[in-house]
Amino acid sequence: MKVKLLMSWDIRPGLESEYFEFLVREFAPGIMRLGLQPTEAWYTVYGNCPQILAGGMTEDLPTMHKILDSPEWQELQDKLLAYVQNFQQKIVAATGRFQL
Repeated sequence: MKVKLLMSWDIRPGLESEYFEFLVREFAPGIMRLGLQPTEAWYTVYGNCPQILAGGMTEDLPTMHKILDSPEWQELQDKLLAYVQNFQQKIVAATGRFQL
């Protein structure tokens, strides 16, 4: 059963340029190297909700756990946390539709 990692966060004020540079140069390529297939990324411009919603999918739960338990994922997440706040993540069964 395919599973999806759902993530949300807010960009730290004043770090928008650095954040987007990191996202394009390191985070997105890094998660793909680990085997996490990006499925969506949403940027919220207005409203009382997380600024960024992102998702990535794997073929099964053991693969997802292997990725999330890896030192490479921890390094990417630590770097991401330097640019964002209110980070949250959860694993859900992939439905093929938009998920929260």
